[in-house]
Amino acid sequence: MQTFPFDAVLFDCDGVLVDSEPITNRVLAEMLGELGWALSTEESMRLFTGKAVKDEAALIESKTGFAITPEWLHGFRGRRNEALERDLVAIPNAATAVRALHAALGGRIACASGADRFKVELQLAKIGILDCFEGRIFSGHETPRSKPFPDVYLAAAAALGVDPARCAVIEDTVTGARAGVAAGATVFGYSPADLGHSGPDELRAVGVADVFTDMAGLPALLAAWRPAFA
Repeated sequence: MQTFPFDAVLFDCDGVLVDSEPITNRVLAEMLGELGWALSTEESMRLFTGKAVKDEAALIESKTGFAITPEWLHGFRGRRNEALERDLVAIPNAATAVRALHAALGGRIACASGADRFKVELQLAKIGILDCFEGRIFSGHETPRSKPFPDVYLAAAAALGVDPARCAVIEDTVTGARAGVAAGATVFGYSPADLGHSGPDELRAVGVADVFTDMAGLPALLAAWRPAFA
């Protein structure tokens, strides 16, 4: 079997494994519009991609005068989940890459997301790869701090029994990349040309080791990498 240079691979979810951001932000823009803040889906994506809505309560209140409540967040998540169940698709080639890395690493992969656990599990099940991450799903809602802090990646590495410095992290936003870098991992930025992902220059500026545009090439990219700890 090919020797693999990393002990584990930790994946973000939204924008890396599933094409969820346009769906989530369409719902969010609709609900913010109901509060008086008119936003397009594209504008919502520029403001909120990579961030937890609950962490942006101050911004929302400054634009709407409405203090976000647990009830409002519950309603948002319900409408969001219905839309994801209906419309979600996988990032192209993500499922194949996940299964290849799962096999190469003997199952030492995890999904470390800033989203709530229900959403992450719903999405992984929807695209048919939940089995690859069973028992290895980590939510920023369940750590003291969410991204851009490293807590969720540190929790994932600890649960796998792996030094974070020997992990590869796969991210598509500056917020998430900062979290992976702060955890001490080697971060790879997924940055196709479509809206919703941070650009290559933005990702490199926060310490991403390399940027790629097609999930099909991820296993080969990681296998060929020569990390500093090798």
